[in-house]
Amino acid sequence: MKLRSVLGLLPALLSLNTEANMKDDSIWLLVETAPHVLKVMEGDHDLEVFERIAIGRRGVGLFKERGDYKTPLGEYHIGWINENSRYHKFFGFTYPNRENAERAFTTGLIGPDTYRTILRTSIGAAIPPQNTVLGGQIGIHGLGRANLAVHEFFDWTQGCIAMTNEQIDRLSTWVKKGTLVVIR
Repeated sequence: MKLRSVLGLLPALLSLNTEANMKDDSIWLLVETAPHVLKVMEGDHDLEVFERIAIGRRGVGLFKERGDYKTPLGEYHIGWINENSRYHKFFGFTYPNRENAERAFTTGLIGPDTYRTILRTSIGAAIPPQNTVLGGQIGIHGLGRANLAVHEFFDWTQGCIAMTNEQIDRLSTWVKKGTLVVIR
């Protein structure tokens, strides 16, 4: 009797994955560091474009270490959202990811324990350790009370992607935990 009532709920449970929900899952972010643009994408189509973003003050790189002020290239996901950040809002990346860990382990920058921990978090979609020599707390954030004039003319972050507070508010309507972010 209980199995029958659970099976009776199955069509309703399956319908929870509506086309609207599937559409939300197809939304991803493309950060183009050379033109300083962040695009909200659905498949290959731009849904919204944010210009004049700032990146790390020392540019970008495939290899990032704590304190190098570089924005890491690669594919990440939004791992957490802080709506009350000192930078207005903060969308934290699942950095370091498996590729970052493999490069760092191969070169001897991290040991086997850190390597395994990062791999475990990448499999389980958990937040990787944020306190390794690879750095952490990388994401997209607003300005908070930072100087808008500095933002408009300089790359100033420690490795994050920065936008104006207005832009990050608009972006927050598109972003949720798990959203794919591609930085190139």
